Amino acid sequence: MASEPHLRVSHVTKRFGGVTAVDDVSFDVPKGAFATLLGPSGCGKTTTLRTIAGFYDPDHGDIEIAGRRVNDLPAHRRGTAMVFQDYALFPHMTVRDNVAYGLRVAHVSRSDRERRVAETIAFVGLKGLEDRWPNQLSGGQQQRVAVARALVIEPQVLLLDEPLSNLDAKLREQLRVEMRILQRRLGMTFVYVTHDQEEALSLSDWIAVMNAGKVEQAGAPWEIYYHPKTAFLADFVGAVNLVAARVEDLADGMVTVRFGAHQAVVRRPDAELRTGQDVRLCVRPESFAIAPAGAPTTGIALPGAIVRRAFLGDTMRYWVKVDDREWIVDQPDPGGSATLDGPVSLSLRPDRVHVIAE
Repeated sequence: MASEPHLRVSHVTKRFGGVTAVDDVSFDVPKGAFATLLGPSGCGKTTTLRTIAGFYDPDHGDIEIAGRRVNDLPAHRRGTAMVFQDYALFPHMTVRDNVAYGLRVAHVSRSDRERRVAETIAFVGLKGLEDRWPNQLSGGQQQRVAVARALVIEPQVLLLDEPLSNLDAKLREQLRVEMRILQRRLGMTFVYVTHDQEEALSLSDWIAVMNAGKVEQAGAPWEIYYHPKTAFLADFVGAVNLVAARVEDLADGMVTVRFGAHQAVVRRPDAELRTGQDVRLCVRPESFAIAPAGAPTTGIALPGAIVRRAFLGDTMRYWVKVDDREWIVDQPDPGGSATLDGPVSLSLRPDRVHVIAE
């Protein structure tokens, strides 16, 4: 990816009356990246997206696209296009006319307009449906029309506001794959808003997690998932074991931590730590190996007992009581009667333990 950001949001704040919806938000999105703003409802992600689009004016801060400050430009001159959560298709227009609308408003010649509309409709897999009305289309087809209407104007940045949230789970998963393939074929910068962690992790090159109007952390999906900087972030992005611990010793990029009756030497995080400090250990459920009690273990060994389990399709989730707390442990489902029960031994490699210093 290019080193220069294609989209730069610098110290943007947006207030509605006495409510600060976006609070001093800054981030850079590289050209051609699939970037996602992830967070719970009300965290400010859609307001940030609409401010980039030009539907809201920021109270403070700047927005740059391809090195050009766009704060004072109207939405249609920013080089962005928006796909809305409800698609916002015109019910009285056919697929062809919906897709052509932006070009017609821009006074593109009829021959050029017809060519671009036909190419775009074919590109998103809607050829043969040009004369249908929106109410004659499935949810997935309506979503493709909305994407085609945005793409046909050839924006520099495509903005998508939870465009899959109204679809059933299987179709949503299918369209995630299609969306990612589409973005890679175009090489276009996408900025995608969602509250769905799985969606964000599977689609994105880069994720910014928002909470209460601020960006908690931004980076590659694996960094967000395995190296969260805050307990909120660890808990919001996937299942997690968050365990209270205390720093016992610091040396050579490692930290010795004590949790309950156990002690471990793990990698030191990029944060200030001191001996005696209270921290949290972040351990994802799939990081464990689990075996019947008495089996050989390596790394950090935690003897315990299974208190309950849940079949999740391709995964068996166990809740294992170790001392006075339960740990969530995910394992590939071995099939039928091969599931574990009773006393077990957990083992954990030290490099799978992340220390959160709050």
